[in-house]
Amino acid sequence: MSLPDVVSREEWLVARKRFLATEKELTRARDEVNAARRRLPMVAMEKEYVFDTAQGKKSLLDLFEGRRQLIVYHAMPFKDPGSFCLSCSFWIDSIGHLAHLHARNTSFVIDCPEPLAKIEPVVERMGWQRLPWTSSQGSDFYRDLWVTMDGADKPLPPGISAFLRDGDRVFHTYSTHQRGSDLLNGTYNYLDLTALGRQEEGLSWTQSWLRYHDEYDN
Repeated sequence: MSLPDVVSREEWLVARKRFLATEKELTRARDEVNAARRRLPMVAMEKEYVFDTAQGKKSLLDLFEGRRQLIVYHAMPFKDPGSFCLSCSFWIDSIGHLAHLHARNTSFVIDCPEPLAKIEPVVERMGWQRLPWTSSQGSDFYRDLWVTMDGADKPLPPGISAFLRDGDRVFHTYSTHQRGSDLLNGTYNYLDLTALGRQEEGLSWTQSWLRYHDEYDN
């Protein structure tokens, strides 16, 4: 890719201020989208789901841990034994400290349709023990929640769903897949601030550069 033009500091400030107006337009548009998302209708979760956790079996209501909201990251099934989805690992590495979500009355879990016995070695290797994991193996949760918008049966990585609790009733309020979760990937958003960006142009698959965080040469 070609490099940006080299200019004086004064010229750079003029260009930067001009671009700031564009950034502010995006911020206002994002605020409007976020408000519209909060106004979406919701669906009552009437089906009973059972999740395996390190603390035993739990219901969907249990996963709220008494909080009003729950966010679920839907992790993909393993392609090979012990081989966790690279895209999922990339997004999970970006998850911050959950205390901040808890302070806003929101719980968070990562759910995978694999048995806990397959999940736990990967969690230990990747250092993800601080995050709560569940296994929805044997239930319809993965299929019911992680679906494409056109009704196809093939899930789209990564998938994220949000739920609201009203007393003992649970409602599904939102789900997003693929690039809908771009804003939740810290690495991508930091790279978007740089001149070289994500550096994925020309790759046969945009994430073909991706590795588990303990497998990079540098």
